[in-house]
Amino acid sequence: MTEPGTITVHTLDHGPVSLPEPAWCIGGHEDGGHRADILHTGPDVVLAFHGRHITAAGLVQSPFAGDASPELGGRTPGVSVSVIGRTLDPVAVYELAARLDAYADQLRGLADQLTDVLGGDQ
Repeated sequence: MTEPGTITVHTLDHGPVSLPEPAWCIGGHEDGGHRADILHTGPDVVLAFHGRHITAAGLVQSPFAGDASPELGGRTPGVSVSVIGRTLDPVAVYELAARLDAYADQLRGLADQLTDVLGGDQ
């Protein structure tokens, strides 16, 4: 029997693996993979525009991950950002957010430039 706050995932290489599930995890753990592939995921924060999905980000943790590809996540929780295909620590998430803020300013500048090109009728 699994204790409250824990899950059991049936793996090919280690059989049933019981582990704590973070409060932020939304579940969806699939049986039949490898232990290193177990992934805790939180709800996505989605950026959409005119009904089109642009990117998403959310908390992730791979409790049995190796050290070979830290950008793909790891034992320490991170934020997975689909548009760049990397998992970021808090400092990098703030850096990305700042860059996105600056990009939004650049987009507004392009909108201003286009308004001028179109004769200010927009």
